[in-house]
Amino acid sequence: MHVKKGDTVVVISGKDKGKKGKVLQAMPKENRVIVEGVNMVTKHQKPSAKVQQGGIIHQEGPVHASNVMLWDAKAKAPTRVGYKVLENGTKVRVSKKSGETIE
Repeated sequence: MHVKKGDTVVVISGKDKGKKGKVLQAMPKENRVIVEGVNMVTKHQKPSAKVQQGGIIHQEGPVHASNVMLWDAKAKAPTRVGYKVLENGTKVRVSKKSGETIE
C-alpha cells in the first residue's frame, strides 16, 4: 500500500474530497485506511462495563486507499508515490512531485 499509519493524506474523491488528515489506521488486506476527520459515521453504542455512558457517538469510517493521495510537505501538494531501492538494499518510498524520500 502506498500510505502508512502516520502519513498525512488528502482525499481525492467522494463526499470528503479535498480534506486533509493523518492516517490513524491502515488495513492492507482490505486496501482501506482510516483518516482523521474523514468519512465520519454515526454509531449507536449501548452502555457496557467498558463504556459507562451509552449513546450516539461519531467516529471515522474506513476509506478506500485509492481515494487518498500522500501530502508532500515540501511541494505543498498531493503526490504520487514511487519506490526506490537504496545501495544497502532497503526499499524506500519516494515522492514523485519533489523527488524526496518519505520516512
